[in-house]
Amino acid sequence: MSLPGADKKIAAGVLGILLGAFGIHKFVLGYTKEGIIMLLVTVLTFGFGGALMGLIGLIEGILYLTKTDEEFVATYVTAKKGWF
Repeated sequence: MSLPGADKKIAAGVLGILLGAFGIHKFVLGYTKEGIIMLLVTVLTFGFGGALMGLIGLIEGILYLTKTDEEFVATYVTAKKGWF
């Protein structure tokens, strides 16, 4: 039996790695404010800020995928840790 919220781990991790600059992984986790920040930084800097946002997304995606389901749910679903 899987934990509620653990089903978002793979999607958020892969999206963080592939599309991290756009903050799509944040929207999957329900972090609208953080997702909008990442998206706006990328768009409003004409993509130049996307390098930094992409790096953040890559790191977060790897963190999501390397955590156990229990750690992921406790950190990102229950505690709502928005960054790293």
